[in-house]
Amino acid sequence: MEIKSYLIPADIEIQEYEKYQWGSFIKQFNAEGFPDLEGVKIAIIGIGESRNSINNDGCSDAPDNVRQQLYKLSAVAGITVADIGNLRLGQTPSDTYHAVEFVCSVLLENKIIPLIIGGSQDLTYANYLAYQKLQQTVNLVCIDRKVDLGASKDNIDCNSYLNNIIQHPSSLLFNLSLAAYQSYFVNDTEIETLKKMYFDVYRLGYIQSKKEEGEPIVRNADILSFDISAIRQSDAPACANATPNGLYGEEACQIMRYAGMSDKLSSVGIYELNPSLDNRGQTAHLAAQMIWYFLEGFSNRKNDFPVIVGKDYMKYRVAIPQPLTSGDENGHEIVFYKSLKTDRWWMEVPFKVDDKSKFQRHHLVPCSYDDYLLACAEEMPDRWWQAYQKLN
Repeated sequence: MEIKSYLIPADIEIQEYEKYQWGSFIKQFNAEGFPDLEGVKIAIIGIGESRNSINNDGCSDAPDNVRQQLYKLSAVAGITVADIGNLRLGQTPSDTYHAVEFVCSVLLENKIIPLIIGGSQDLTYANYLAYQKLQQTVNLVCIDRKVDLGASKDNIDCNSYLNNIIQHPSSLLFNLSLAAYQSYFVNDTEIETLKKMYFDVYRLGYIQSKKEEGEPIVRNADILSFDISAIRQSDAPACANATPNGLYGEEACQIMRYAGMSDKLSSVGIYELNPSLDNRGQTAHLAAQMIWYFLEGFSNRKNDFPVIVGKDYMKYRVAIPQPLTSGDENGHEIVFYKSLKTDRWWMEVPFKVDDKSKFQRHHLVPCSYDDYLLACAEEMPDRWWQAYQKLN
C-alpha cells in the first residue's frame, strides 16, 4: 500500500509477549517490513505532531508510551488489527496535516478504521479532511472539557481546529456533537453559536447522570475525537490541561466501547496525552484500556443499522400534534425503528431526496428509548428537530 513511505516503525522496547497478549497478535510495522493489510479492520497510527498544542508540550511522545501498555493487554478475538507505526512529521504542521489526510483517506477507501494516537487535538482537522476523497458528509463527536472554536479560521491549533472544520469550503460536516464539556471552561456565546447551527452540546453532568444517553450520541458519529483532558486529573494526570473534574476512567472506556460497537463510526483519535506529566504510566495505561474497549466493542458490532428495514426491526409511528412550521395546520408523525437484535433505536427524519441526496445517510438518527417516550408524550425530541432543520 502506497502509505508506507509516510510511516516509520514505532520506537518501543522489544520484549516477549504471552500468546494471549496484543503484542503477539497485532500485525506490526517493524524491522521485518510493513505489514500486509489484507483483512485488517483497524490500523493504529501514532502521530506525534504537537507543534500546534497549547500549554501541553510533550504530547508528541504519547504514541509509543500508549503502545507499551496496549501490547500487554489481552487480545480480542475475531478482529485483525495492524499497527502501521508512526507518521513521519512534515517540515510544518500543515505538511503533517496533508500526510494525515492522505494516509487516513487511503485506509478509509480500503474499509480500514484509522485509530490515531496523538499528538495534539488539532489533528482532528486533518482526519476530517480525509473524508473529502470519499465525498461523504460526516458527523463528528468531540469528547472535550471545552469548545475548541478559537477566534478565527485563519490560524489553527488545538484550541481552534473546530472553526476550521465548520468553515471549511468542502462543507462535509453534517453534524457536530460536543460531549462532556464543563460550563466553567466555556463561553456562553460559543455554546449558543453551536446551537444556532443545530449542533448538539452535552454537559459533563448530563453524560454522567444519563450514561445510556451517551450511546446514541457516539453511535451517530463517523469521527470520534477524544481529548484526554476531558478525564479528571486524578484518573488521567498526563495532560497539562487536566483539571479536578471530568469523566471517570470507567466512563471514558464505556464511551470508547460504544464507539467500537457503532456500525457508522469509521475513524477515532485520542489526543493530548503528555507522558512527561504521567504518574507511573497511569494515563498511558488508561488510554491503552480505552483502545482495548474500542476493539472489544468493534468485535461486538451487530450490523443492525436499518439500511433496509425488515423483520429484524419493530416500527413505531407516533403522532405529534405540534406543527413543524407556523404555516402548518396539522401536526406530523415521527417514525421510530427498534432493532430486535440489540434493542437500539432510530428515528426517521423526512427530507427531499432530489435536493438533499448527499444527506440521505443521515435521515435515520440514532436515538434512545427516552426519545420514543418523549414523542409518546407529544413532545418533539431535540435530536429529531435538529436533524430536520439541517435536512430541510
